[in-house]
Amino acid sequence: MNDVKELIDSLHLEDIRNDIHPSFFDENEEYDMLIIRLPIIANALEIHSYGFILATEKSYYYDKSKKEFEELSSRFEGPYKFLDKLCDRLVKSFETYKDAIADMEEVLYVDKAPDDFMTKWLGLKRDILRIERILMRTSETMKEVIDYYTKEELFPMNSYVDVYEHIERVNRSATLQLSKLDYIYNFYNARTNEKMNKMVYLLTIISAIFLPLNLVVGFFGMNTSGLPFAGGEFGTLSAIILMLSLVTITSFIVHLWRRKVESL
Repeated sequence: MNDVKELIDSLHLEDIRNDIHPSFFDENEEYDMLIIRLPIIANALEIHSYGFILATEKSYYYDKSKKEFEELSSRFEGPYKFLDKLCDRLVKSFETYKDAIADMEEVLYVDKAPDDFMTKWLGLKRDILRIERILMRTSETMKEVIDYYTKEELFPMNSYVDVYEHIERVNRSATLQLSKLDYIYNFYNARTNEKMNKMVYLLTIISAIFLPLNLVVGFFGMNTSGLPFAGGEFGTLSAIILMLSLVTITSFIVHLWRRKVESL
């Protein structure tokens, strides 16, 4: 397809060859250039740009692996059929993200979040944010294409609207899943903070109970004369009774304080 390369401006040819070029539509007198950037969801998220040249009667797709243009069936039907397959695959494959997020919700509800919970959350957040950002630009480009060719007699409006709708559907779904991820994060933080607060509360009670005991032990541990119970026959027993009494009184005070706090 050397004639196609000669027809295309060198800057446009450079854009089409660029595998990370964002979605873009450019109208020219002899041809129009369309670049559509789409996510490919497989074992890992991949992003690819697909370049098309829409000439007067034909259209061409640039195959980056072969580094050459391939002639498509017709001016409009060729790009549509190519993009339709990709969009159908995208709609189906995006279900894996939705299922993964639903599983994360279920795990949280039964309070069995795994140790790598936040690692999985960050991975999903990163991927879906990329998908949303890319599809937002792609959706705008497809809308631009539809608006531009609306008056073309042979333009298959319904076909391109179908592709646009598929892209918009995944884009809206990505936005919804991001909202769910934010909710999951807040819920996870709330449960974590609740567990931490219970732990701190338990440590506070233990400290409140044993603080008087430490005071008593420190007092009787002083190397001075005239300490209480030091010369009596039941001095040790008296000290134990005193400490148990302090534990009982302290526990009762902590219990009253807890009930007062909970009633507020």
